Amino acid sequence: MILKQYYLGCLAHASYLLGDEASATAVIVDPQRDVEQYVADAEKAGLRIRHVFLTHFHADFVAGHLELRDRCGAAICLGRRAEAEYAFMPMGDGDSLDFPGMRLEVMETPGHTIESISILVFDPGKDREKPYAVLTGDTLFIGDVGRPDLRASLGWTANDLGAHLYDSLHDKLLPLPDETLVYPAHGAGSLCGKQLSSDTVSSLGDQRRMNYALQPMAKEEFIRLVTADQPDAPQYFTYDAILNTRERATLESNLEKALHPITLEELIELGVTNVQVLDVRDAAEFAKGHLTGSVNIGLGGQYATWAGTLLDRATPIVIIAEPGREQEAALRLGRIGFDHVRGYLDRGMAALAERPELIRQTERHSAATIAEELEGAAPPVLLDVRNPREWEARHIPGSVNIPLNHLQERIAEIPRGDRVAVYCAGGYRSSIACSILQRHGIGDLIEMAGGLAAWEAAKLPANLKV
Repeated sequence: MILKQYYLGCLAHASYLLGDEASATAVIVDPQRDVEQYVADAEKAGLRIRHVFLTHFHADFVAGHLELRDRCGAAICLGRRAEAEYAFMPMGDGDSLDFPGMRLEVMETPGHTIESISILVFDPGKDREKPYAVLTGDTLFIGDVGRPDLRASLGWTANDLGAHLYDSLHDKLLPLPDETLVYPAHGAGSLCGKQLSSDTVSSLGDQRRMNYALQPMAKEEFIRLVTADQPDAPQYFTYDAILNTRERATLESNLEKALHPITLEELIELGVTNVQVLDVRDAAEFAKGHLTGSVNIGLGGQYATWAGTLLDRATPIVIIAEPGREQEAALRLGRIGFDHVRGYLDRGMAALAERPELIRQTERHSAATIAEELEGAAPPVLLDVRNPREWEARHIPGSVNIPLNHLQERIAEIPRGDRVAVYCAGGYRSSIACSILQRHGIGDLIEMAGGLAAWEAAKLPANLKV
């Protein structure tokens, strides 16, 4: 039996290849949309991908089940309560796929979503009765459990799904042996929970002891605990969850359309206000010079998540990237179902070499320089774009907190005519924020290079939570 985990850091997403060498069969669980790695590894091991499971309809990415169906002829397997436009094998409690060297048994574990399943993995060569591992999807994470509040727009209340989640954990997962390995679909950084561990595998026994949500408590207390203090879910989550139920074009066909070079003249003719110009270079390069009106979301951070949070799902996107990185930018947008990329600026910023009037810069200063300005006669407004929990833990005295994911809807709170200094934790989000503020006509900006980390490294004062 083969069990291989794939981890996609930018989406904090884990997927799996389960293989039975005796029958030359591979089963893929919760695949990302670009499926080449699964196909290549299966071929290398002499396996054919015959089945693909979704443990649930993921909200934070578009899964690669249709890509594997079309490319490999894999049968799609979903929980029996799932509803989808494409043909699939409905799997309920006790349903199994049996191979000479591997057995997969489904458990219905609703809670994060109503159609959620977990998959017990048995290795008959070692033990026919006890599972070797359980693939828990978003029902049970390492250090957390799946949030039950993401389906409100689809008719399910957080309390209803929280009650289902409690039952799934206590009636289905916790009775498993302590030595059962737990393989979830997400890790630290995912917005599908609030305190996921950076570990990507654990034993059920360790989770029983260490996971806050698995400690003995009444169902009502559990529901209160797991519905409180959840991070804001990006608007694209509902869009992706629905898209995962639909028949749609594959990633490959969409990338063929997205990887289209656009000249500067064509972009000007389109009009920056009629498209979303997405500059994916790092913050320092963006600050040196960028196309007026472009939004900076760098490839070096949680690019897809922030793109899905801040960009419109209908207005065409034109990418500005360092030459050679256009495909990566479009591919990572495709992973979250943002297939409305019109193309990329041919030659990147080099195309603007003869048009300096179209270029804008962002003033960037060190933490020490901004500290001096704050002590001056006309100090700038200090804008912290981190999330409220980060701000409450520590912040620069006198700063105003408007989280980046709410900046556009609260743009009227930014005083016009005043100088504004923007910071975040390390500089990634502040660059995004400055590009948004500039796009909305707020021009007298300073970005703090290095963010709060640089401020504290300079031993400048910060308010700490007591």
